Amino acid sequence: MSSWLDLLPSHERQKLRERRRVSPEEYEKLREKVKSVEKIAEEMDRNQAMAELAFALESEPKIQEALRKQIEADLKSEGLENVLDAGAPEALRTALAEGRFDVQVGSDPDTHQDQITLVPEGNVSDRIVVPAALSDRYAAQFVQAMHE
Repeated sequence: MSSWLDLLPSHERQKLRERRRVSPEEYEKLREKVKSVEKIAEEMDRNQAMAELAFALESEPKIQEALRKQIEADLKSEGLENVLDAGAPEALRTALAEGRFDVQVGSDPDTHQDQITLVPEGNVSDRIVVPAALSDRYAAQFVQAMHE
């Protein structure tokens, strides 16, 4: 049994081939979107670590308090300017400087990846996303401590 393409005239088959052909620029864009196996594995490991951290923060208050104290110490040693973006409200900055905040795992509005977020006490709508490097460092420390 032959394919339906075999029944088409050759010029019609050529039109179909041309329509499905991708320009080199479009092909390059598609290639950039493809992730390697290593990148996917790294992303899965990161997501797993953040999920474990989120569960531990919600279920064990001691872990949340320890992470909050570590972030507070890092804020004092590195300075608020290195952790916060310039557009953070002054009330939020003072709450963080005084140590009145909770630690949660939430989605970054820009990248939509899970990150550690700092939420000032009493105002849940305001939140600051900890930069990815610090968030990954805290999550890695947590995972390492869990596996020891």
